[in-house]
Amino acid sequence: MSLILNIETSIDKASLCLAENGSVIQLSINENQKDHASWLHGRINEMLKENKFTPTNLSAIAVSIGPGSYTGLRIGLATAKGFCFALHIPLITITSLQMMACSVQEEAVDLICPLIDARRMEVFTATYDKHLHELSPPVALIINEKSFSELLSNRKILFCGNGCNKLKPLLNNPNAVFSITEADASHLSQLADLKFRKKEFADLAYSEPLYIKEFYTHALKK
Repeated sequence: MSLILNIETSIDKASLCLAENGSVIQLSINENQKDHASWLHGRINEMLKENKFTPTNLSAIAVSIGPGSYTGLRIGLATAKGFCFALHIPLITITSLQMMACSVQEEAVDLICPLIDARRMEVFTATYDKHLHELSPPVALIINEKSFSELLSNRKILFCGNGCNKLKPLLNNPNAVFSITEADASHLSQLADLKFRKKEFADLAYSEPLYIKEFYTHALKK
């Protein structure tokens, strides 16, 4: 039996999913992006108690590793690492884009292309087939009316994620389909269980968020 706590903080809403052997026991979502850090620990303890578990019952912690919100990624990974260190259990990392692809897998006819808003006309994206095999790795991409034109010439692509709001007005192609499905921690559960059974664990000491782009901030004026 695997009891895995799945943590998702890379996109707009934070979410937690407690899953047994890949099946969801309970999902909890926090829509206030500003209090993800304070919400996570308290809600994790509540979920375990509500389902008559203790932290020592957990087999592993799974977390979305990025790309996505810089602050959210740091919060999620720090929380996951803290539990793994304290409980001596493995860490499982999954890219946010694969999680998003998993959320629309049943809708896909051919290719899946998740899009995460990266400000201005840029998105984080990758391409998967409908079996969730990665065809192109995560990248930062500035989109325009020619984006994905080569693939769309002979393949159907299901686009998903909040980056769709930028791309949809630019594309007028019958092979481009847009999903309104929102991914959450429940879509980590099957991916995490598969990695758990294969013993594909992350290095607890050296795992870092998948930022893709460096984080820049303005220095405060004195």
